[in-house]
Amino acid sequence: MVLFLFGVLGAGSELILLSHYEDPWQLVPLGMMVLSLAILFVRLFRNDACVLRIFQVCMLLFVAAGVLGVYLHYQSNVEFELEMNPAAAGWELIRESLTGAMPALAPGTMVYLGLIGLLYTWRHPIFSASRNRSDASVEINAANPSHEEKQ
Repeated sequence: MVLFLFGVLGAGSELILLSHYEDPWQLVPLGMMVLSLAILFVRLFRNDACVLRIFQVCMLLFVAAGVLGVYLHYQSNVEFELEMNPAAAGWELIRESLTGAMPALAPGTMVYLGLIGLLYTWRHPIFSASRNRSDASVEINAANPSHEEKQ
């Protein structure tokens, strides 16, 4: 979790220093980072499986936002390269687009952070504890069917 927090704080600080909020699409990574920090803040006070599941969904959105960001950066570089050289095509266009003005692979940091977050939640003990409580409840209801009707 410490790696995730350092990553989010570092990447978020860099995005703010780069003024990465001039376009609505540029707000996506900052918004995702703020959302993840808010979920972790809530988790300080409510440590249950529901909050951790919400964090997992947020981490999946991190991965999706990273993939989308790589595409948007690459596409922007392609458009720029084609404006500069309309005849560019093939590997030359790909190479120039990957090394263009916008760092095409930088949004991969979101994928990296999302995977760290998912790794943190993978087989987290709170899920097995929650599952055991649920199984125990089913066993109680199966042993005493009238108990189930009262609930």
